[in-house]
Amino acid sequence: MAENSLFAILLRSHWAISVGLGLAVLGLAMAMLPAQYRIIGAVSAAPCFVIAVMAARRQWKIPGATELERTRERLQAMAWPEFCELLEQGFKREGFSVTRINGREGTDLRLEREGRVTVVGARRWKSAGIGVDQLRPLAAALDSDDVQYARLIGLGELTDSARSFAAKQRIEVWQLAQLAQTLRTELRSKTR
Repeated sequence: MAENSLFAILLRSHWAISVGLGLAVLGLAMAMLPAQYRIIGAVSAAPCFVIAVMAARRQWKIPGATELERTRERLQAMAWPEFCELLEQGFKREGFSVTRINGREGTDLRLEREGRVTVVGARRWKSAGIGVDQLRPLAAALDSDDVQYARLIGLGELTDSARSFAAKQRIEVWQLAQLAQTLRTELRSKTR
């Protein structure tokens, strides 16, 4: 699907927008088409309702602002060993085998699933800003034969140059929203 097609935009938008558009198409079809064509016009609204359901399913899993702020506070209060353990649990729950990488600066975890390897840099997750220097070790790891993906985890803002570098090097950057979603189960179990 093209990134800027109507359906792609609706998938990224709140699900209620798709419902509203579907109802508008349905209303126009009923009001403006002759009786024998109204059913065809009504069916043309169906893709909007399908997109609304798809968007709602995606958005259901996304943490709200309050949960994001609570997650930020909890993650910033953690020391590296606790945070690393939490990451390991979250990735294992998602089906990865996780190995800690010792002695390689900038890469902390090695994730494997279905023959694909991802290296993760997370030790500087509390940094206020994420610069190119944090991404370089991950880019170097991508040059090895057995690594297909790289991911940097950080709560800080990406500089423009870091955003550009990450895109060119195919490094995925996980920030608060992705962490809150991935670690939701682990953070809830820690509070009980």
